Amino acid sequence: MSNQPVTMISAATGRPREAHADVRGADLKAKLRNAGLRPTVQRLSLSRLLFGKGDRHVSAEALHAEAREAGLSMSLSTVYNTLNQFAGAGLLREIAVQGPRTYFHTRTSPHHHFMDEATGRMFDAADGSIEFARLPAPPEGMEIVGCDVIIRIRPKKG
Repeated sequence: MSNQPVTMISAATGRPREAHADVRGADLKAKLRNAGLRPTVQRLSLSRLLFGKGDRHVSAEALHAEAREAGLSMSLSTVYNTLNQFAGAGLLREIAVQGPRTYFHTRTSPHHHFMDEATGRMFDAADGSIEFARLPAPPEGMEIVGCDVIIRIRPKKG
């Protein structure tokens, strides 16, 4: 799976917005502490990679490759564990696509996605572009807390 950059559209202006953020170590430490996580060296290193490039979708494998390219020495299981900890703390949104295919997104607000089946690339559907007339009633004793839509796409044939 590749980790492609995400083009974000400003909801206010409708124009592309800056996709890269300057993330300082002190800001990352505060972000982790505020989420109830200890700012370990590994968490901070992965935080710089994740949050230093704006809103993006990333798989554990892609982030692991990015970490290795950056000269960081950590196992794939460490990356998986850290991504899951970040998601559990509300710093990332986990998006289970199909089977073992899972992405993590730095944009945690509710929104929907396109999934390019040919490349594995995931990107955001425009805010407000999906409407539901009705959702099914949840089972007895349950309540709906969200609805995630993944629209699968591929290049047209012919």
